[in-house]
Amino acid sequence: MNLKPFSSPSGSLSTRRTLLRDSAAGFGYLALNALLQKESKASDKPETKELTFAKEPHFPARAKRIVFLFMKGGPSHVDTFDPKPLLDRDDGKPPPFDLPKVLFAAQGNLLKSPWKFHQHGQSGLPVSELFPNVAKHVDDLCILRSLHGTNPAHGGALLKLHTGSDQFVRPSLGSWVTYGLGTENENLPAFVTICPTLAHGGVNNWGAAFLPADCQGTPIGNASLPAQLATVKHINNARIGLSLQRRQLDLLQSLNSDHLKNSDSDEVLNGRLKSFELAYRMQSAMPDIQNLSNETRDTMRLYGIDDPVTENFGRQCLMARRFLENGVRFVQVTHSDSEVQWDQHGDLYQGHTKNASEVDKPIAGFLSDLKSRGLLDDTLVLWGGEFGRTPTCQQGSNGRDHNPHGFTMWMAGGGVKGGYAYGATDDYGYYAQENKMHINDLHATILHLMGLDHERLTYLYAGRQFRLTDVAGHVAKDIIA
Repeated sequence: MNLKPFSSPSGSLSTRRTLLRDSAAGFGYLALNALLQKESKASDKPETKELTFAKEPHFPARAKRIVFLFMKGGPSHVDTFDPKPLLDRDDGKPPPFDLPKVLFAAQGNLLKSPWKFHQHGQSGLPVSELFPNVAKHVDDLCILRSLHGTNPAHGGALLKLHTGSDQFVRPSLGSWVTYGLGTENENLPAFVTICPTLAHGGVNNWGAAFLPADCQGTPIGNASLPAQLATVKHINNARIGLSLQRRQLDLLQSLNSDHLKNSDSDEVLNGRLKSFELAYRMQSAMPDIQNLSNETRDTMRLYGIDDPVTENFGRQCLMARRFLENGVRFVQVTHSDSEVQWDQHGDLYQGHTKNASEVDKPIAGFLSDLKSRGLLDDTLVLWGGEFGRTPTCQQGSNGRDHNPHGFTMWMAGGGVKGGYAYGATDDYGYYAQENKMHINDLHATILHLMGLDHERLTYLYAGRQFRLTDVAGHVAKDIIA
């Protein structure tokens, strides 16, 4: 057979026989490389970075780790942490302001909150009756009352909140944090998501997109499963023991070592190999973290695990604490179910009452536990949903429509001011008005608290530098303690 020279991608001349001889695994390697090239097509040389162990931040961090308590569906800010006296006064009247040009659904008149607000703590910040236990921690909360986005639909809003884009597949917030800071425990993922929703973006909400594979979030169960049954899929190999798996991974590493040494940068292959290694190490570490049997009875009660109403979310929060204290960098806990969620287009009172009763005690217990263990100071806790609700009723119902134009989230610990309210919506709670905080600003601020400059945390892909905040984002420095 006459093998003619051909140009390699780098421009050098070679032969097919030379290529096969020099590649570590022959045709098998070609297949793997083709797969990886397909996944990273049009990728330029990214910055070479160590992907497994902890990395130095850009500047001293206020927070070492983050937990996101995600309330899927959109909790109503005017019924939880943003009281509006004028809404009570003008209940039932037509809204005295212009509605957005694009509405998710037809809207009716103003609808006051069914719940009273009371001042709490030394700060005197008001909290709704929906959260009597969280209210006891109000002096640790930094309440962000001026969030706003652009997408009124769940799918787009979830993706915007989690990835910074509601139009394209982009790396998630947790993946960017992992890429920038690595992990402090090589036996556990740097990014874990507990009982995530599979709807409205699904895996893209915790995916790594074009970042290396080991930056992707590791899902534990999903929102359709009770937390007690939530596990990592295929965590155990029933056919092959740990010893043989170790030998296989060592062989795989050796087969690709020459390629990795001779390549200027091959983070795609490197990330894939590291994800294989992590999967092996997780087999012994992950089940131990998820095993709550060695927690005290008092701790279980603190999280509400002794109560069927709070048991499910309490388990998720307790697992989150165990992951955080064992070096996991980013943990997400999702409150969602297929029946109610926080999406009360109707039956506002029944739906929000149910949801708040399921999460109020576990969240308060979680904050107490972090504080007692000295973890709250350098752990950033973030609470909220993909948008808020309108101060008007949805036409023909006793519920509220989606509202991305002004809503509330809160932070605690991790270097933020406690007992502090930042920003404001208008007098009725429809539009962010004072110190407006776009989702890009939220992301920039989170990264800043983690010691990362959102403008410097970039990845070269498809000919341009990408970042979580794209070309926007400002740090809300006023909330930093």
